[in-house]
Amino acid sequence: MDSKTSSKCFVIDTNVLIHRPDAILSFKDNEVVVPLWVLEELDRLKTYSDERGRNARSAIRFLDACGKHGNLSQGVKIENNVILRVSLTQSREMPSDLLEDRADNRIILAAYEIQQQNPNGQVFFVSKDINARVKATALGLKAVDYEKQKVNIEKLYSGYTQVDVSADNYHVVKENQRLTWSESYPPNHFVVLREKSAGDSIVTRYNPEAKAVVYVDHKMPAVGGIRALNREQRMAFELLLDKDIDLVTLLGKAGTGKTLLAIAAGLQMTIEDRAYNRVLVTRPVIPLGKDIGYLPGAKSEKLSHWMQPLFDNLELILSSYKKPNIKSIDQLINNRVIEIEALSYIRGRSLPGQFIIIDEAQNLSPHEIKTIVSRAGEGSKVVLTGDPFQIDSPYLDANSNGLTYLVETFKGHALFGHITLHRSERSRLAELAAELL
Repeated sequence: MDSKTSSKCFVIDTNVLIHRPDAILSFKDNEVVVPLWVLEELDRLKTYSDERGRNARSAIRFLDACGKHGNLSQGVKIENNVILRVSLTQSREMPSDLLEDRADNRIILAAYEIQQQNPNGQVFFVSKDINARVKATALGLKAVDYEKQKVNIEKLYSGYTQVDVSADNYHVVKENQRLTWSESYPPNHFVVLREKSAGDSIVTRYNPEAKAVVYVDHKMPAVGGIRALNREQRMAFELLLDKDIDLVTLLGKAGTGKTLLAIAAGLQMTIEDRAYNRVLVTRPVIPLGKDIGYLPGAKSEKLSHWMQPLFDNLELILSSYKKPNIKSIDQLINNRVIEIEALSYIRGRSLPGQFIIIDEAQNLSPHEIKTIVSRAGEGSKVVLTGDPFQIDSPYLDANSNGLTYLVETFKGHALFGHITLHRSERSRLAELAAELL
């Protein structure tokens, strides 16, 4: 690094660019090295039709644009005063235990070589892959995760606060439907007022303009055939049925009713209130190899296994949502009241006037969330549901997934509402399993 020894050098793994194609710009005032084997992996992934393929192509285009400013092998200054360099070197003193036949190992070895060349420099290996970081650390490298767009799941915004109040204030809210409130909360935040002596509590919703909390009636009629079974579900319905809120996130463990509530509210607002043209329900497909499009069979056959949980929820709703012209899921789909689609198939579509539900959103990166939510057209509402502790993607966790990042980023905006559901209503067994396992 000679003249650059005062700055840090970050060697980037492929998965960082798949996570965020312009991640290089995050390393302001430092040198970023992309090993040649990262380009090889991007070249392999670019043919995929899923999000990895799209991000690989975006990363390649980004690097190509940077290369127009100079020789990448020598280092090119780009935005944020970043020096970008593509490393062509390969260590001549390979650790014998680290096999070279894997691209992951070759990338780690490229970082190892840079460190060997600059023993006094600050060289960091950056990867979303935990195992790669462990290997790098074993070689004596400083290995770190890509920290941009991460949140602390332990301090994640819950959407509501529980407060003890006097008996007088408790009765004021019940009688007058509101109470002047001195403490400030984000818009669409709920305050559960608990009166200790009575051992009772009521739900209110904070109104920032009036500086007051407003009573939320818990005795609401069934929504799409589904009734709220606890306070958290009641708060969720309050957000889902509010036409002025364009974006809602529901987090919770299995059995808390996230998807069920969202679909029921979507059907209510589409069929009864006619606020939306249709309900679009989608979820990401997490493939082991290439995308679902490579599988044999018609699209409906390919999607059947991934979409079965959504059909299960619809069957439960239709068992109690009695409408003379709606008797089956097929009827809902054929009449275009509801559309069920894999997330990869809605990319590029214009989606105006729709109640859009994205299930299992914890499996999306912040970049993917941004891409999807920005697809919502005029008059649409977007609802994202998920459990940040049940992630199938190998490069995401509870702190770095797009769903939790979106909750913290949108908190405080009037068009956004969020609730974390804790109580499982599926069964006693499901509740115990979610707690213990």
